[in-house]
Amino acid sequence: MKPYKFIISGGGTGGHIYPAVAIANELKSRYPDAKFLFVGAKDRMEMDKVPESGYTIKGLWISGFQRSFSLKNLIFPLKLISSLWESRKIIKSFQPDIAIGTGGYASAPLLKVASNKGIPCLIQEQNSYAGITNKWLSAKVKKICVAYDGMEHYFPSEKIRLTGNPVRQDLLDISKKRKESLSFFKLDSQKKTLLVLGGSLGARRINALINSSLDFFSKLNLQIIWQCGSYYFESYKEKGNVNVQVHAFLNRMDLAYAASDFIISRAGALSVSELCLVGKPVVFIPSPNVSEDHQIKNAKSISSKEAAILIAEKDLEIQFEDEFYKLFSSEENQLQLSKNCKALGKPNATKEIVEEIEKLLKEAKIH
Repeated sequence: MKPYKFIISGGGTGGHIYPAVAIANELKSRYPDAKFLFVGAKDRMEMDKVPESGYTIKGLWISGFQRSFSLKNLIFPLKLISSLWESRKIIKSFQPDIAIGTGGYASAPLLKVASNKGIPCLIQEQNSYAGITNKWLSAKVKKICVAYDGMEHYFPSEKIRLTGNPVRQDLLDISKKRKESLSFFKLDSQKKTLLVLGGSLGARRINALINSSLDFFSKLNLQIIWQCGSYYFESYKEKGNVNVQVHAFLNRMDLAYAASDFIISRAGALSVSELCLVGKPVVFIPSPNVSEDHQIKNAKSISSKEAAILIAEKDLEIQFEDEFYKLFSSEENQLQLSKNCKALGKPNATKEIVEEIEKLLKEAKIH
């Protein structure tokens, strides 16, 4: 039997790239002889990140349509036509058995062409609010893997499979890494630890909140692992002391999670999925500067099940210290949040997505 050929598209942000690579890795472990080709948007981060993961990628000349008036929209139709034409050439040359999309600009033309040519297509939607690309593709694809309940509002219900989001496998059993994590970060085992996450680039409003709350945290005798992001490191690095560690980014997220007793985080889709797996008491401060307010919707889907605390940026001055103190001072509340959060985790998401891909491959053989 000739080796399978998988074409995969997803990019623009790590939230689209990481699931695409995780799916490819799982497929590679099952089909070592398979051939893989990624398709991304030129000049976006996937053009670097995918080759770093060991896969070949081709770039399309494509970008998003600006929601507000922009001169960039004038060349959008040209970019779309160019990308559809290039996608046809790529698919004709590579001859994939299946096309997989994880969102982002490039997956729209690629999967549109693949589905029109009768190639089985599967898309994976990370957020609780479907992106424009995946909504546009949903009519033609065979299967849609989602991470949240209620996605039939956006997609045909008969195509949906609730799998969760692919997450790092090193997070599956962090409880065994507690001792190693305290040593790695040189933490005091007698003190509680707060982990602050604003994404790899950083979150301006979260950083400002932590900076203004340092005295408050000090009174609670907390030690802090503060990942402020590469954009903000120079501004905040001098705030570091024996109880406050300031990092541009964290290379060992598994140990950061293992060391923490409380977490403050944005609510990107993959962060939410990881935090459910980790099951620590978390305060979500969603970014209001994302399309369709999807971070707020992601956070609400967890907080509505009493599995996390949600505070909007506009309410931080009024609510943050009161809400955090209530959490800090109630062990019962901490345990309840942890238990509810962990119950929402989906550790087998990548395997379940790949099982759906295998079903489509078998169906294609039969027909």
